Amino acid sequence: MQKNVGSADKMVRIVIGLGLLGFALLSDSPARWWGLVGFVPLLTAMLGSCPLYSILGMSTCPVSARK
Repeated sequence: MQKNVGSADKMVRIVIGLGLLGFALLSDSPARWWGLVGFVPLLTAMLGSCPLYSILGMSTCPVSARK
């Protein structure tokens, strides 16, 4: 898979993912299960590749770092 997630984008994804997972763990609301969606941004940050970016032809990764 081609890298298409830059470092700033990774940091944002990590913060959002951890926030959503925190919501899932700490909330008593029935909607807390939506917090499990936080695994998606964490996984794409760890892999450095986002399937949606690939479909849309987007990249936040610098040109020289793509491999």
